[in-house]
Formats: sequence, structure tokens, C-alpha cells
Amino acid sequence: MTNASGGLSGYGPDGPGRTNTPGTANVSEEDVPTRSSPYVELGVTGLKRWSGYVEEEFLPALRGRKAVQIFKEMAENDAIVGALLFSVDMLVRAVQWHVQPASSDPMDQQAADFVQSCMEDMSHTWDELITEVLSMLVYGWSWHEVIYKKRQGTNRNQELNSNHDDGLIGWRKMPIRAQETWLQWVFDESGETVALVQLAPPSYQRTVIPRSKSLLFRTTPSKNNPEGRSLLRNAYRSWYFKKRLEEFEGIGIERDLAGLPVAYLPADYLNAQQGTPQYKMVESFRRMVRSVRRDEQEGVIMPMAYDEDTKQPLYKFELMTSGGARQFDTNTIISRYEQRILMTVLADFIMVGHQDTGSYALHVDKTGIFRTALNSIVKSVADVFNRTEIPRLFALNGWSIDRLPKLTPTDVDPPDLAQLGAFIQQMTSAGMTFFPDQDLEGFLRTTAKLPPISPEMAAEREQQQAQQQAMETAQQQMELAQAHQGLQSGEQQMDQGDQQMEHAERGQQRDDEQTQMAAENAGRQAELHQLNLSTQGEQGQMQREAHTMNVARFVQSYKDAEKAKQTPGVEGPGQGKTTGKYQQKR
Repeated sequence: MTNASGGLSGYGPDGPGRTNTPGTANVSEEDVPTRSSPYVELGVTGLKRWSGYVEEEFLPALRGRKAVQIFKEMAENDAIVGALLFSVDMLVRAVQWHVQPASSDPMDQQAADFVQSCMEDMSHTWDELITEVLSMLVYGWSWHEVIYKKRQGTNRNQELNSNHDDGLIGWRKMPIRAQETWLQWVFDESGETVALVQLAPPSYQRTVIPRSKSLLFRTTPSKNNPEGRSLLRNAYRSWYFKKRLEEFEGIGIERDLAGLPVAYLPADYLNAQQGTPQYKMVESFRRMVRSVRRDEQEGVIMPMAYDEDTKQPLYKFELMTSGGARQFDTNTIISRYEQRILMTVLADFIMVGHQDTGSYALHVDKTGIFRTALNSIVKSVADVFNRTEIPRLFALNGWSIDRLPKLTPTDVDPPDLAQLGAFIQQMTSAGMTFFPDQDLEGFLRTTAKLPPISPEMAAEREQQQAQQQAMETAQQQMELAQAHQGLQSGEQQMDQGDQQMEHAERGQQRDDEQTQMAAENAGRQAELHQLNLSTQGEQGQMQREAHTMNVARFVQSYKDAEKAKQTPGVEGPGQGKTTGKYQQKR
């Protein structure tokens, strides 16, 4: 089998399995780059864009400027969506925005004060800016152009007027560039959004606004899409059906109240030629049937004419009413779609109290999840300022951007006072000291919506704290002096004790020496006694040996004498006359 190019099917010009067709997946190992630079971006995000327009949405009605019109209708013409957006706006506007310095260094604190002064020195309030930024929830994105000014004090031009006269560059305003005035986007080769093209009334001129002097807020940065994703996108289907059902319901109610208009005319009138009196009569009745309404101008004017043959009226008009109830309960169906709209943004707690079921615990859980989601949205807004605008502001003023302050919002969900009080009580019982703490007291007063401490009260407290601190310092000095005196007394007692111990040690040493000498004398005496005993033993042994020798000699002499007697004529030694003790013994 051959392909269109004349070669075998499955074989390309480079061999089996390789083709040069764009978009095919036949990539060999040789095609993999091995020496790509780590600083070069090879791939792209995959955002579907064409000529400055994004084509990610699969519904044509929700693409580009059509989507802006649809979401605007949802936000401004639907009660449930309006209640949702109003609750979000009010909760977010209640958030307090603070500037947190990079450290406790005086220079960092001065930088934080500068950012705070810029927030309060714009031609519009900070809350107004946040409200405009929250339009990204409806459309998915919000574009704000940043205009600066040189702070030179009072100026006739209110746009350039400033509360500061330090010559620094600050924020003049950050107006929104409305979503319905958007025309197209400008992308670079890597897919980054570099500008917005605006076509706005009354001049309707194309204006290119670079991103380098703008802020882009988005609900989600998926694929680096500048249009983000509307918070109402998932609610569109439910809103569409709800809108149609409400229209049908309104028409049905009107027809039930007014009745179905029916007009009777002669049959030949319906086939009349255009321009004839009969045709004009049919058109007149047709308009009358369509425009029947129950209002202060209701009424019908009918010509009175009768048929000559039947004596019946030629023209007849009546309202037909339908008997019985409808097969479907439209109220239940519409309520179901309203609940689904709120469920898409975790705001179905708005319906609590309007239904037969529900509990307070469930309401608390649902509102907690909703406020947690709002905290994430507020944090994303703060991240845009911290990552983009604050470094840009300091760069314009020639300041170092190594350590910059950060814009920090408070939580949308305020802490529960009962839980907070129980926590402080438990920690205090465990030994932790919270008061006096001016910052903590200010936080508690703000959370409980209590009046702040007056300057006079704060000064009086500071004076009392200074007096108490002076008394505590004096008490500590007295205790320190007493401790020092006790230490000296203890040292003296320790010296006396050391002397007594030294004397006792010396006496014990003498006793030990005497005991040792006595033991040595006793040892020497024992050795002498043992030596005497051994000497006496040796002498006794020598005496015994001498006595034994004498006895042996005597026995031998006696034997020799007896032997001599038994052998006559022979005198041996000792033979002859026996005298002395031997004679006596014999």
C-alpha cells in the first residue's frame, strides 16, 4: 500500500515510522534537544489565542465581548446573583488593610509608613478601589491603570493635590478600565500579556495600555489566561433555565389572570386580499388579541354588526380561562435553580431560613467555608500589589528594593469572641500573662467593636505603668541589696565553716597519724614476737635433735657391748669393766 507521496504507508522520507508532517507525534530520540540552555523557554502554556482573542471557552455565547454582556446581565438583572455579589462586596470591604514593615529597623518602618501614606493620598478611597477590583469576580479579570503624581502639597488641580510635601512620587489613582470597553489583548512570543487594547466611549478610539503601568487582577491564572474565569461561569446554565422559566411563569400568570383572548370573524375575512377592508379588519383584531393586558387602560371597542341570514354578530371577542392547576410547580423548579447558582460559589447559606429545613450549626459551617474562600480572594489581591506595584513604586523613587513592606489584609471571618475569651482564660490559668499589652487590647477592642482608648486614658495608663515599673525597680533593688547582704553573711559563715572544717581536718589528720603509728608499732611487736617464737622453735628443735643423737649413741654402745659378751676372747670397744651410770643402768 502506498501513500499520497508515493511511498509505502507508514514510511516517511526519513525511514520507517518517521514523517515530516507537522503536528505528528513521530519524534525520535535524535530530535530531543540535548544542549538546550536552562534560561530558554522551549514550550508554551497552550492557551488558545488568535489575533489578540482567547478561544478557551467552548460556548460561543461566553467568548469575548459576548461573555462580558452575559455576565453583566447576570450580575445586574438577577436577584440571587445580586445578593451573592452584595454579600461578597460588603464582607471584603470590611477587611482592614495594613502595611507590614520588612523588619523592626527604622528605615523599614519608614518605608511602611510611606506606602500607608500613598494609600490614603489618592483621589479615591481604598475601599472604592477594592470594590472596582472585585469586578473580577463577575468577569474573571479586572484591569487597572496606575497613575502617579509628585507629592508637592496643595495644588489647584485636585488630581495633583497631595497631603504631603516631600517631593516623593506617590499614587494618584488606580482607575479601572471597564471590561465592556475591552477590545483585544496583546501577547508577546512567549504568551505573556503585555498590553490591553481599549475602545471606550465617547471617542471610541483605540487605546493601547501597557501592562508595565497597569495591574491585572484575575480569579485564576490557568494557562496564564488574562481573562481568568468568572465566578458566575458554573452558574450560567442554571441561570439560563431560571431566566426562561421566570419568563414563562410571568406569561402564564398574565394569561391566567387576563384569560386567553379569542376573536371570531367570518371565514371569508381570513382569506381577504391585502388592502381590502376585510383584511384591515383582520389585522385590527390580530393587534387587539396580542395587546390584551390587565391594567388601568384595559378595554375593547367592538363594531356591532349582524349577519343578515343568521342574525348572529359578525364579530365576537372573548377571554377563555383555563380550569384546574398546572402540572408542574414552577416555584419549586425555580428555587432549585437558585440554590444551584449559590452552590457554585459556596453561598447557599443565603437560602437558610427561606426553606423548611436547616439548622444553625449547618449555617455556621457553610458561612465558615464561604469566608475562607473570600480570604483566599483577598490574599490574591494583596499578592498583586506586593509583587508588582509596591516594587514599582519604590523603583520610581530610587529606593532600594531589597527589603520591601507588604500589604497585609485582615481575615474576612472575624474571630468568635466567646472562643477567643475562653482561649485567653485557659492560657491565663496555665500561667501565661497577656496584660498589660496595648496592642492586644487594641485588637480585642476592634474585634468586639468597642470604642478605642482615649489619648488621656492612654497617657494616664502610661504614667501608672511608669510608676508601677519604678516601684518594681525599687523593690527589685531592695531585694537585690538584701540578697547581696545575705550573700556576704553567707560567705562569712562559709569562711568560718571552712576554718572549722580545716581545724577538724587537721585534728583528724593527727589522729590518723597516731593511729597509723600505733598500728605500725603493733605490727613491729607482732613481728618481733613471731621472730622470738620462731627462734625458740629452732632452739627446741636443736635440743630435740641432740637428745635423739645421744640416745642413738647409747643404744649403739649398748648393742656393741652385748655383742662383745656373746663373742669370748675378743674385746671390742667398750669391752672390759663397766663403770659409771652405764653400770648403774645395767
